[in-house]
Amino acid sequence: MRRKRYLIISDIHANDEALSAVLRTISRRRYDGIVCLGDIIGYGASPNQVTKKIRKLDNLKIIRGNHDKVMQNDAYMSNFNNSAKIAVSWTKENLDKSNLEYIASLPKGPIEIEKGIMICHGSPFDEDYYLFSEFDAYQVFERFDFNVCFFGHTHYPCIFAQNQSGIVFKNLRDDYCEEILQKDCRYLINPGSIGQPRDRNPMASFAEYYPETRRFVLRRISYDFDKAAQKILKAKLPENLAHRLRIGT
Repeated sequence: MRRKRYLIISDIHANDEALSAVLRTISRRRYDGIVCLGDIIGYGASPNQVTKKIRKLDNLKIIRGNHDKVMQNDAYMSNFNNSAKIAVSWTKENLDKSNLEYIASLPKGPIEIEKGIMICHGSPFDEDYYLFSEFDAYQVFERFDFNVCFFGHTHYPCIFAQNQSGIVFKNLRDDYCEEILQKDCRYLINPGSIGQPRDRNPMASFAEYYPETRRFVLRRISYDFDKAAQKILKAKLPENLAHRLRIGT
């Protein structure tokens, strides 16, 4: 009997080359759900191509990210840096109407995808919050009831595990990482970013989760960084958004 399996993706940021590489990699694998933690668009130069691919995914469970949210209301842009603001304006001008409406309609997290498994963008209490430290994780564990919560936004693949002794943090630095989640622990897990990694590894990051065996697998794959970067430059978006793709920052 085949065990249940989820695909976990996050922070694609209009990078069609990275998303396409991931979808090719998993094309022959069956999933009971594809989970997207938000930020389909922003920064990159292929918002329509990426949104179209996301909309076609079967059994999709998706929440909005902060770059998706700003498509609803410019007021949400107040915390964005200058490059991000420029990318937001360009994205709004270039998104097809149906894709813009789709992104603007994405639900706010957190949501529970099945009993004990929650998803959010930044954190369950604030979708714009950057969850970096053990104290950040402690606040989430104290306020929300879940066994496993997948989150995005920081673009750093990592695990926070809470047991009776406290909270343990683990960076997921390798191109393949596998963990069996312990039954006496609770977890906050970031699968990293597909389209704009920031952990000095430029390869696209995504994950799989098997809830019945509590097996978590993180994978990194290469894609055509230069093609994605050249699209950004051709669109006359800020140059730093292109250059960072090649070095993963």
